[in-house]
Amino acid sequence: MTQLDTAETGPGSAGRRDAGAGTWRARIRRAIRAASRPGPWKHGRLLAALALLLGLFMLLHAKIPNRIGNLGSLVETFLPWFGLFIPVLLIGALWRRSASAVAALLLPVMVWLNLFGGLLGDKSHPGGDLTVAEHNVGAGNPDPAGTARDLAASGADVLALVELTPQATGTYEMELAKAYPYHTVQGTVGLWSKLPLSDTQPVDIQMDAGPLAASKPVDVKMAYNRALRTTVATDQGPLAVYVAHLGSVRVNPRAGFWTAHRDRNAQALGRAIAAEQNERVVLLGDLNGAMDDRAFADITSQLRSAQDTAGDGFGFSWPAKFPVVRIDQILVRGVKPESSWVLPATGSDHLPVAAGISW
Repeated sequence: MTQLDTAETGPGSAGRRDAGAGTWRARIRRAIRAASRPGPWKHGRLLAALALLLGLFMLLHAKIPNRIGNLGSLVETFLPWFGLFIPVLLIGALWRRSASAVAALLLPVMVWLNLFGGLLGDKSHPGGDLTVAEHNVGAGNPDPAGTARDLAASGADVLALVELTPQATGTYEMELAKAYPYHTVQGTVGLWSKLPLSDTQPVDIQMDAGPLAASKPVDVKMAYNRALRTTVATDQGPLAVYVAHLGSVRVNPRAGFWTAHRDRNAQALGRAIAAEQNERVVLLGDLNGAMDDRAFADITSQLRSAQDTAGDGFGFSWPAKFPVVRIDQILVRGVKPESSWVLPATGSDHLPVAAGISW
């Protein structure tokens, strides 16, 4: 007897079909929700955008205009510190579990390392034929005698001091006389040397501007002269040494980053160095700015920084209690920097800087 299978058409079969369809609909809904749920590449889009903007900001810092409050120069003065935003953004990216933000941070990291990575290691070498040092001793220094003794103990062969006052100059001359038999003071800047000096003269860095500048007597101008040039007689031949203290800068709401005097001084100093006949040149001074600042292009195109070439770290020199920028500079041409470092604090609001050079 043959038995035929027949399709079930009762209520039970209809329920199973409805249950199967419901399962598939639930699976589709779950898939849609999973696809629409923000993943690691969709989290933290704002952080990713900020990271890219930071990288472009540092990469294109030279394009930031100076027309509004010297914003470009201000940014370049503190440019290394913009790297502090990188770990802040990284913490945010990890907290948000944002793969896109972490990937975007590669741009500012690479830009910062390209700009300043070379300063992280110690590039100094032992030895050197001559040690030079520079210090803004500070007009309000309460202990010029102690400062002079500290500087003499540094062992520098050539020592440049800026921001000398009539009241303190005699103290420095007396305290440094034993260690440095040769010295010259031209207005508010001076040079003390263990080696003979010659051809010493003030350098006009245009502290005065306008039609009345030429009418001022020489003795009046010398009272506030802020640059000099001299020749140091070394065993390897004559070395031209410039000492300079460029004009101060100010930050205020109306003018922004005010650098008019400093920039004019820098241009004049650049012209003086360009006219220098000696191929061996050292510039020691408080230039009131970082060498990344475009305002110093006329100087940095001719001289190189001893700190950048042979230093250990950034070599920040101001303010002494918490240095955030290197405005005290040692720049050279025709000689080789072997080392560069920052000396211990004195009674000044600046730190002294020193460098070893060779031929």
